[in-house]
Amino acid sequence: MKNQFATVAPTSAPENGETSGRECAVNVSHVVKRFRLSSGASLKTAVIDAFKRRPHPQFTALDDVSLQVYRGETVGIVGENGAGKSTLLSIIAGTLRPTSGFVRTNGSVSSLLELGAGFHPDLTGRENVMLYGAIMGIPRATMARRFDEIVAFAGLEKFIDQPVRFYSSGMYVRLGFSVAVQVDPDILLVDEVLAVGDADFQRKCLEKMDEFRAAGKSMLLISHDIATIRRVSDRIAYLSHGRLEGLGDPATIAKAYLDDSVRANAAARRREWGTLEAKFDSAVFLDPATSSPVKGIVLETKSDSVRVLLRWHSEKRLENPVCGFSLEDAETGRTIHGSNTQQAGFALPALDGAGGAVVEFDLRGIQAGDYMLSFSLHSADHSVNWHRLERCLLLRLRSRKWFDGLCSMPSSWYLP
Repeated sequence: MKNQFATVAPTSAPENGETSGRECAVNVSHVVKRFRLSSGASLKTAVIDAFKRRPHPQFTALDDVSLQVYRGETVGIVGENGAGKSTLLSIIAGTLRPTSGFVRTNGSVSSLLELGAGFHPDLTGRENVMLYGAIMGIPRATMARRFDEIVAFAGLEKFIDQPVRFYSSGMYVRLGFSVAVQVDPDILLVDEVLAVGDADFQRKCLEKMDEFRAAGKSMLLISHDIATIRRVSDRIAYLSHGRLEGLGDPATIAKAYLDDSVRANAAARRREWGTLEAKFDSAVFLDPATSSPVKGIVLETKSDSVRVLLRWHSEKRLENPVCGFSLEDAETGRTIHGSNTQQAGFALPALDGAGGAVVEFDLRGIQAGDYMLSFSLHSADHSVNWHRLERCLLLRLRSRKWFDGLCSMPSSWYLP
């Protein structure tokens, strides 16, 4: 049975356990973790490879990661799927060993790392709770005294004597988290599994985490819920492709992670097509304050308008061109607004060689959020699309006046 609730025996503090007067609870030093990839070959091929000592391909899940978690501190861990977050927690918990580097913990460790993996499906909830206490080295009498509090926190009084194979994913998480925190560890490790719980249970978990912090306990928490992880964390660690990209202030690190995610998603969703008789060379935002081109594909602004500089070229003369744009919600893909030079009554000169234009549009009627911009060059009768750039720029509107929906409609009130 895989040990979901891993236990690490207390060790002496690392040599650098005291930094700026703070006691180090977890010291991760230059940790590298590589996994050998299976080739999927036949048994015969595997035997031949072993005989000839052919090297196996490897995947580096963690690449020279170092960080410290201090006594009484909560460190959140963010990153894309496959970044190495769960691998890092598993190494800290002791269920995985690093390829190189080391981890030292100062205190007892309790962890909730994988949904349902620590429960024996044929045992009841009651039996699994007592089994976990035995794994932690807690006397049976002590676990018996804590039992009612564990069950009450999980809200499973009616089901505690049922085999856990009949539990839902939410019930697994509620019992698992309750056991992990009620054994009173010095260090608590929690993976994304809390996202499975309902709103009431998540509230109870956050309250329990606040109690842990007040009691001087240390926590490492993985979550894709940025609002939650910013709320509970003293610092955030940002992992990307196995490397530690940042560690520090929650607001700063969370923003860096979100910006990187947005850029990656925007690049993945970008598409272009057309006859290419005329072609866009570039589409860049102009800074609202300085009018200079903005580097990159993302503009975050509080301004009431935005401008985009478009440059194009044509290998032959094309009469009566039309240039258009559309704005769509980045999350849903729903088009918010679209227009073009023809609708605006602006006549572009014929395309012949290099050219360009600036489009400016008002943002006051749009709710705060993330939006993708697309552009097109096409014929006046809309029958030929020379070049279309879809979702090539990301506009992030912030600190807008609040209203329901995506668009604002001017309205007034008066008494009859």
